[in-house]
Amino acid sequence: MSTPSNTAQPLLEGANPINEAAAPDARHGHSTASKVLIYAVLVFLTLVFIGPLLFILMNSFKDKFSIAGKAFQLPLGDMWVGFENYAVGLMQEGFGWAILWSFVITILSVIAIVFFSAMTAYYITRVKTWWTSALYYAFVFSMVIPFQMVMFPTVKIADMLHLNNPIGIVLLYMGFGAGLSVFMFAGFIKSIPLEIEEAAMIDGCGPLQNYFKVVLPMLKPTAVTVAILNAMWVWNDYLLPYLVIGLSTKYKTIPVVVQSFVGSNGNRDLGAMMAMLVLAIIPIVVFYISAQKYIIEGVAAGAVKG
Repeated sequence: MSTPSNTAQPLLEGANPINEAAAPDARHGHSTASKVLIYAVLVFLTLVFIGPLLFILMNSFKDKFSIAGKAFQLPLGDMWVGFENYAVGLMQEGFGWAILWSFVITILSVIAIVFFSAMTAYYITRVKTWWTSALYYAFVFSMVIPFQMVMFPTVKIADMLHLNNPIGIVLLYMGFGAGLSVFMFAGFIKSIPLEIEEAAMIDGCGPLQNYFKVVLPMLKPTAVTVAILNAMWVWNDYLLPYLVIGLSTKYKTIPVVVQSFVGSNGNRDLGAMMAMLVLAIIPIVVFYISAQKYIIEGVAAGAVKG
């Protein structure tokens, strides 16, 4: 039997550098294809989320007949009415007050939710008893209850207690927003070492000073996240103000007033409605963009660690 020649070994060994040199190119091509796919998905998702906003903005410059028949066409030619829809909407009775009451209700509701939810989460996290644990799970359970299940009793109780005013609806928003807020705050507070609070107590801090001077400043990322989420919810909410405040009072919010563009016979001034929706979207979008850097940080620090 003949043995393999010695010249075959260098050839076999010489083949490895070629394969190894080709491997990075293959990996580079695979990485490029993955990046292209990721960017394509991101662009698609961007269009999906921005599309409705562009649709509303585009139609706010059309007449109502063009919106009904040519909703997806650009406002060119006879369809273009400029800022006429904005003028008609701003002259709508009660819209100026609706902007004011929307700001008042949203700001007061967010402040109340953040302040009281943070204190509640701190107490039920640091005080370990059976009823604080039950209270925590009650808050968590409230997140999965749909509003339709409690809508009727909420309206009846609000009517009995005369809560059909800005202060009353702030109390209702505080109750409905407490579940998620307490859950996020509690998750973050659990990650704060007790040694920090013990050191503050040794330095002479009482319970209130310990909370307001030590714990509360550390809750800033979660507090901003809770504020953003609840501000978007309260500002855009239509059902609760409509059911509690109604159409006949002077405390109507923007979504309730926008609904008044629908006439008694079903006639709708779509142009003015689109224009007012644009004005309603602008404040909350500006608020979201100015504070968006805290969202991921707060969610990761709160809900994930909890």
